[in-house]
Amino acid sequence: MSLNPVSSPSPTARIVPASRPVPRIASDAEALETARALAKEFAAEAVARDLDRRLPWDEIERFTASGLWAITVPSAYGGTDVKSATAARVIALISAADGSLGQIPQNHFYSLEVLRNGGTDAQKRFFYGQVLAGARLGNALAEIGTRDYKRHTRLVRDPAGWYVEGRKFYCTGALFAHWIPTMANAEEDGREVAYLVFIPRDAAGVTVVDDWDGFGQRVTGSGSVLLDRVKVEPDWVVPFQASLDRPTAIGPFAQILHAGIDLGIGQGAFAAMLPFLRSRARAWIDAKVERAAEDPLTLHAVGDVRVRLAAADALLDRAGRFVDTAQAVPDEASVAAASIAVAEARAASHRAGLLAANKLLELGGTSATNRADDLDRYWRNVRTHTLHDPVRWKYHWIGQYHLNGRIPPRHGAL
Repeated sequence: MSLNPVSSPSPTARIVPASRPVPRIASDAEALETARALAKEFAAEAVARDLDRRLPWDEIERFTASGLWAITVPSAYGGTDVKSATAARVIALISAADGSLGQIPQNHFYSLEVLRNGGTDAQKRFFYGQVLAGARLGNALAEIGTRDYKRHTRLVRDPAGWYVEGRKFYCTGALFAHWIPTMANAEEDGREVAYLVFIPRDAAGVTVVDDWDGFGQRVTGSGSVLLDRVKVEPDWVVPFQASLDRPTAIGPFAQILHAGIDLGIGQGAFAAMLPFLRSRARAWIDAKVERAAEDPLTLHAVGDVRVRLAAADALLDRAGRFVDTAQAVPDEASVAAASIAVAEARAASHRAGLLAANKLLELGGTSATNRADDLDRYWRNVRTHTLHDPVRWKYHWIGQYHLNGRIPPRHGAL
């Protein structure tokens, strides 16, 4: 795969300036209806995008223009302020059609939640206004090359102004963004303090590199972002450390969106499995039936997948109610309960998504590996995304909470 700096003329030209207001979606029900219609449209060329690694420039413009990227903007600032479960279900619906497209807005919504908790009223009015005008937020959060999880990107304040310097990796959506919210540290009173800095995509010193080469989620635009003394305005800097030091719903809200991605990919794999088993798979000789759809062991496996997906779906809805409560009344108890409820949903969606994608190939047999069908994309996508953070630690904290009454950590990855 070639490495394409987005600062080159051709890719940059694909980014439409955020200058036209997006339609205001009136309700949760309308958000879901809009997502279903888009998912049907996006599914049509999902195989071609994955096989050719064709970046979804046109699809992202239609996705944004639908108004769905503005559904979490609070009503006080002109948005729909949908329920947390609705935001996750929108992502699940799009992910069922194309796992990459479903993941791209996750950090957009995450940044808006950080803004809701840590931004000033002026910052909220400005950035929410940008989103209502069609702006997309990417992300530059993660870093590579260290094992200590310490953040090395710096927010530097000097007499000449404020600057951000560093290098970021796995920056999903930055390729398509108008603003790139960037996690950076500053030293204050001998302590490292984290900030989320909203950086214009076209700012001097910003280079977005299309170097994501994972075997799944191939067209998420999850490349690297290089920040070479990028000048930023103080009004673009939102405190983040303070939102971790006190109870907020930032972590569980981010995580429920990840659960939606895994669940949606699993639901997409299940939907692809059924017609394949009916029309193309073969029954095993020992089953003594004519059709794979009558094979008793196949029927058992299909039933198992369906039950696990349904359970994950129900847990997602339940977790959403906990997150909504924590957003409305954020305290130690409500945020901890939301984190655990979302961890339970993520554990279930992780297992169900992987199982559905694996069984699609296992039950489909050798013909399911036909490259032209690209059925392996479901497994590659869900396996890649489920590595975002380890499910084994979700089980750990679920156990600690219920057995020992221990509160889970507030670091955004639970």
